[in-house]
Amino acid sequence: MSGRTHLPSGLVTFLFTDIEGSTRLAQMLGAGYRAVLHEHRQVIRRALAGADGAELFTEGDSLFVAFDDAAAALTACIEAQRALAAHDWPSPEARPKVRMGLHTGFAEPYGGEYTSPEVHRAARVAAAAHGGQVLCSAATAALVGPLDGDACLLDLGLHRLRGFDGSERIFQLVAPGLDRQFPRPRTIDAPAHNLPTQTTRFIGRANERAAVRDLINQHRLVTVVGAGGAGKTRLAVEAAGELVEQFRDGVWFVDLSTVPTGDLVDVNVAAALGLRPEPGRPVIQTIVDHARSRRFLIFLDTSDAQLPAARRLVSRLLAAGPEVTVLATSREPLGLAGEVVWRIPPLSVEASSGGGFSDAVALLVDRAAAARGGRAAEPGDIAQLTRVAEALEGLPLALELAAARLRLLSAAQLAERIDDVLGTLDAGRPTADADASDRHRTMQAAVSWSYRTLDPRAAQLLRWLSVFASPVDLPAIEWLHDGDPLDPLATLVDKSLLQAEAGAANATYRMLDPIRAYAARTLIESGEEESVRERHVAWCLQAAHDAYLDDDGRPVTLSLYTLDPLADELRAALHWTVTRGSARQGLTLAGALDQWWRERGLVREGRMWLFRLYERISATGEPVPDAELAAAYHMHSLHAGADGETVEELRFSQRAEAAAKRAGDPGLIARVLAGRGAPLLEMGRTEEAERTCRDVIAWAEDQGVDDEALFAVYALAQILWRRGDLDGAAILLAGARPLENGRPLERGRRTVDMMLGMVALSRGDLVAAHDHLIVALRSRMTYGFHRRVCETLNAIAVRCSLGSDLETAARLFGAAQAARVRLRCSSGGFGSFWTEQQAKLRATMGDADFDAAYAAGGALGLEEAVAAALTIEHPDLVAGSIRFSAVE
Repeated sequence: MSGRTHLPSGLVTFLFTDIEGSTRLAQMLGAGYRAVLHEHRQVIRRALAGADGAELFTEGDSLFVAFDDAAAALTACIEAQRALAAHDWPSPEARPKVRMGLHTGFAEPYGGEYTSPEVHRAARVAAAAHGGQVLCSAATAALVGPLDGDACLLDLGLHRLRGFDGSERIFQLVAPGLDRQFPRPRTIDAPAHNLPTQTTRFIGRANERAAVRDLINQHRLVTVVGAGGAGKTRLAVEAAGELVEQFRDGVWFVDLSTVPTGDLVDVNVAAALGLRPEPGRPVIQTIVDHARSRRFLIFLDTSDAQLPAARRLVSRLLAAGPEVTVLATSREPLGLAGEVVWRIPPLSVEASSGGGFSDAVALLVDRAAAARGGRAAEPGDIAQLTRVAEALEGLPLALELAAARLRLLSAAQLAERIDDVLGTLDAGRPTADADASDRHRTMQAAVSWSYRTLDPRAAQLLRWLSVFASPVDLPAIEWLHDGDPLDPLATLVDKSLLQAEAGAANATYRMLDPIRAYAARTLIESGEEESVRERHVAWCLQAAHDAYLDDDGRPVTLSLYTLDPLADELRAALHWTVTRGSARQGLTLAGALDQWWRERGLVREGRMWLFRLYERISATGEPVPDAELAAAYHMHSLHAGADGETVEELRFSQRAEAAAKRAGDPGLIARVLAGRGAPLLEMGRTEEAERTCRDVIAWAEDQGVDDEALFAVYALAQILWRRGDLDGAAILLAGARPLENGRPLERGRRTVDMMLGMVALSRGDLVAAHDHLIVALRSRMTYGFHRRVCETLNAIAVRCSLGSDLETAARLFGAAQAARVRLRCSSGGFGSFWTEQQAKLRATMGDADFDAAYAAGGALGLEEAVAAALTIEHPDLVAGSIRFSAVE
């Protein structure tokens, strides 16, 4: 380089260089720093010598050089950086990291120096660079043609330089042998955050976003925990984006899923903060020193990808920087003191209170429109999309993948296939184990990434728990698992593969369907499926048996509500018995669901399972005792009758009779034959029905099993009621009450009270009718006999009609009909009577008033209708009642 006597003028390119972290380097090297500083100057001067630059001054570790050729100046900078990298320094830590900045502008030397503002602009460009980086202004870049070799200029965008108005476009010099990856330039308009830009709309989760935002405001370490694909990152990005203004030193996002080793976590966090590694100094110490006097939010995404390193870094950060806050997303907690763990729930599948879409359906509808080129979902598709959203349990990744399928499938086709979650969502996509960056490409990859982190016991428990179809408690897990399951269970909860849900008595553990589908596949691949499924069947049999007993093991009045949480488990066990398990066990499971199917409007489902079990027995030749076959055929007969299929009802009743007689069990024979009267009565064969009922009742009394003939008593009482023999019906029912009260499976239905209420209505005795019917209604609702509740609501409607409470009568008729439709059950043996009474009521009220009240009743849910019926005033309390009239 030339001396100051040959300073260029006119269009001059100015270069500033200095050592990044020179103070720390000097402290580390001590007396050796002087030699390193001198060598660094000599290396740079030799590299710049061929570019005809004029060195103006040297101050500390800085150099200031002027050139009349911008291209030559850039080429010299390339050589200087390469020479610095190749030089033999005393140690790797002693190598100085030199930053360089260039700017070109008009300037004239005066007195051996420049006073132009272009000099200050060049200094600011250099100040924006990092050690090892070469930056130049747009003015310099405009004067440079193609550079030698593979060198080029990379546009870093517009930036504001300190002390200058407006923005300056900055370029980075890129060439072989030079570092390419650097943090953002150190300019005054550096963004206050580096949160990833989202390409899709954020849907729903208003409450969750507010909750996370409030936690960040109140606590220094918040970890959003959830299963893969639960939407942790997106929710946390949205919450953090609302807090940028509250952190004066920024919100900085670091995706740890892209960090290959734990050793590089600190480096990536430093880069996000705009820091560079310093020679001879741990990067974490650089970060800690930077944090001491600053207020910023560090967002560590997918922390579980490098959990030990993330824990170490966060612990140091929080200890050093009192105003530093950390937000992390992870499949498991960091496990640090002061950590607030917030578990992200699935998107809601419940419709909003205002009648709009649920969050899950709204997301699916939005993404479906994008998948179809912006075409909105048709109104007819909404029900199918709702079904899909519910099947996927509101898991955002699953919903996104499902929406993508709508490029190929209609909404109806997608809904039909959604039971095979992995097969439907991942079809056509590579499903081999993905690395962290690809973990959201498929559902299998998302779950597999977590599964690979499990120890053998936790992995086995996850596979085994896939046989459960619904949330389970600890005793159920202990039944299934060998040994104490607490440690592996805790692992699965911590890693968000199970969701722990606190209950009033016991915690339950829930597995999302996409995770269950993956675990079920691995169960099959492990060769454990058959033994685990058999254990699950055994547990279901025991659980169903216990549902009919109290805590002391004594029979208890059957409440169908106890079967509600077991239904899905029993169905899953039934599926195994009709495919690969024991059909005989399947018949027992079906028997446990008998009344639940009938009272929940699911008799067609019950018959479907029975038909499949018959086919399984025929295919395998599995021996089934006649008594068990008779019970199954009898159940089938009752289900057919509840569905209005009287021919099928009679056919299976006859099959049940034959099997029961082969078994030789008097009680079973009586029970089967007692059910014969109802289908005969429905078919109009009243005399035969009456004869059959009387014969069964008499035979059962002779055999000492008269309680098994209750159905015959009920049928005969109905025959007598229809005939108008009200006294005969009442006497018969009075004798049946002790039998009913002695049968735990029957007494909750209060059929005797229901029938006595019908007798009282026919007599015009509204007081007795009210008493009996209210008792029947309260008991039936209390024990979950919903189909029978519909029948009782109709009867109470008749009682209101006879008591001149016409509007209430019409409303209850409407409520009963709506509930019956929802339950898909027939109108039963009293159907023609209800129709007749409604016609009379309509004639009395007039069409308009009747229809209005009937429609209002139809809008009521079953519980609301029952509540309304139970508030009807007792006939003795109305004005003019005989019982409370004045007595002279």
